[in-house]
Amino acid sequence: MTPREATACPPRTPRSARPPASSGDEHPELRRLALGAGRGVPGAADALFALTREDVRRYIARRVDPAWVEDLIQETCVRALRGLPRYAGRAPVRAWLLSVARHTVVDRYRLRERTPRTDPVADFECALGARAGAPGRFDEYLALASLLDELPRERRTAFVLTQIHRVSYAEAAALTGVPVGTVRSRVARGRRDLVRLLREAA
Repeated sequence: MTPREATACPPRTPRSARPPASSGDEHPELRRLALGAGRGVPGAADALFALTREDVRRYIARRVDPAWVEDLIQETCVRALRGLPRYAGRAPVRAWLLSVARHTVVDRYRLRERTPRTDPVADFECALGARAGAPGRFDEYLALASLLDELPRERRTAFVLTQIHRVSYAEAAALTGVPVGTVRSRVARGRRDLVRLLREAA
């Protein structure tokens, strides 16, 4: 299968059909499928993604807005398909796929930071989600979103990742390509900026 022939990841595989997890060596079936997919063996890529889709989904879901998960799973599959011909089997298949997923997540955050926010209404509705039913929270959310837009880009990204999306400091550091200490510093400064802006707005 070529990247152009694949339009989506296969559906979730029943638990009984998945290779058993191992704390040591990876199940050899995954390596066989990955190498076969890289050579264009029919059905190998579909089988590989069916067996690993849940691992990729869990990895992505812990790091991004829920509204992004399925889209990023598909993007990870497409990127993996393009890279499989170069996969030589030296790294565990799951680790290799999660590395592809990591780069996909990083690129999404970078794209989001570069995209002008000309129409934030849809983002507000998405992010509110369960909050929408709470009395008085809508105005508070709009106020917070407005204040966040006034933060320097690096501080805003660090604050949103760790304090809103609940990404760990270590994961935020990996996503943004800076040391953990830098993330902590940006979050602390961003928090101080928000307190100052709230006082000025009061």
